[in-house]
Amino acid sequence: MTAGPPPESEAGDGRHRQSAGVGRQREVPTLMEQMGGVQGVVASTIPVAVFVVANVIAGLQPALISAIAAGVLVAIWRIARKQPLQPAVSGLFGVGIAAFIAYRTGEARGFYLPGLLLSAVGLLAFLVSVLVRWPLAGVIWHGINGDGQSWRKDPRMLRAYTLASLLWAAVFAARVVVQGWLYNADQETLLGIARLAMGYPLFGVALLGTIWAVRRARRSPSPA
Repeated sequence: MTAGPPPESEAGDGRHRQSAGVGRQREVPTLMEQMGGVQGVVASTIPVAVFVVANVIAGLQPALISAIAAGVLVAIWRIARKQPLQPAVSGLFGVGIAAFIAYRTGEARGFYLPGLLLSAVGLLAFLVSVLVRWPLAGVIWHGINGDGQSWRKDPRMLRAYTLASLLWAAVFAARVVVQGWLYNADQETLLGIARLAMGYPLFGVALLGTIWAVRRARRSPSPA
């Protein structure tokens, strides 16, 4: 006996579930798109890598020129590929500020000072957000994806984003401790290497931890 078409309610539910599934699958790509995709994320580390190598080989002044030139080339490359303009401009601006500080101080370690200060600000922001029960991981995630902030009414999601925010705080704390120690010790080359190693690799770990916590919360049963 041939089964007839599903009732309208079931079909509607199916379409709703499919639409919701697509929406959830779009969350991660949307977040990455804000940074120019995977290629854009990798490309943003190029000026720092160029500075580290050039500083070891040729000294501070050539390293500053090389880093700025690399930042300009990365921005042009992003624009040519029709990637979002904001990451290109922000990346070039960040390189320019870092180079200016290093030039004014006459020390290569000054190039890494803005990143170190931003890590300290990030650590404080995520910790405060947890204390006031507005975990920043959730605020940023849903803000970027345009989902609103209604997730705070769900205890499961609030708990998940609290854990995710603590993970992000740990990442920033690690950067502050390690890179701060190298900065004070005037270990310029090791500081540059630490900046690269503790940049997007740790960012990726925190992002994966956020995704895992949220998906686990969604699968857990609703509280009675």
